[in-house]
Amino acid sequence: TKRQRDPKRVDAALAVLGETAASGKGNLLTAAVEAARARATVGEISDVLRQAFGDHVAVPEVITEVYGSAFRDEPEYRTLVSRIGDVAVSLGRRPRLMVAKLGQDGHDRGAKVIASAFGDLGFDVVAGPLFQMPEEAAAMAVASEVHVVGVSSLAAGHKTLLPQLVAALKA
Repeated sequence: TKRQRDPKRVDAALAVLGETAASGKGNLLTAAVEAARARATVGEISDVLRQAFGDHVAVPEVITEVYGSAFRDEPEYRTLVSRIGDVAVSLGRRPRLMVAKLGQDGHDRGAKVIASAFGDLGFDVVAGPLFQMPEEAAAMAVASEVHVVGVSSLAAGHKTLLPQLVAALKA
């Protein structure tokens, strides 16, 4: 498609789309449809819109005091909290865990549950945003000085994205 399209027509349609998006004047949908008719790709159209509007970043909120109140009298729970407290003393701070959501998996309920449970146990939890690439997750983990990175995925990310994350963390 790219080889057969008129590059000048594509560039002109994308320029109109960008101006419409940036100015807020005109019909954005019409401009996007015209860019598509000129055979601009979804990626090219998205890049133009991203320049005008930026990216949406969905960051899961970690809540606490969910599991602790339900399990505080359970011996196993108290043992875990105590042991994690011992680790915190030896580290000089609470152990820090990052829960990463890699790739196009947009389901974050499981990650929120896990993050909240680890928070109640005594971990300092960092919740990564949805749709991270492995390199982005690794950079966030390093910047956040986490001790552990956990990956939550419902989209088979363990087959391709997890090895890439491990390689990025090693680098």
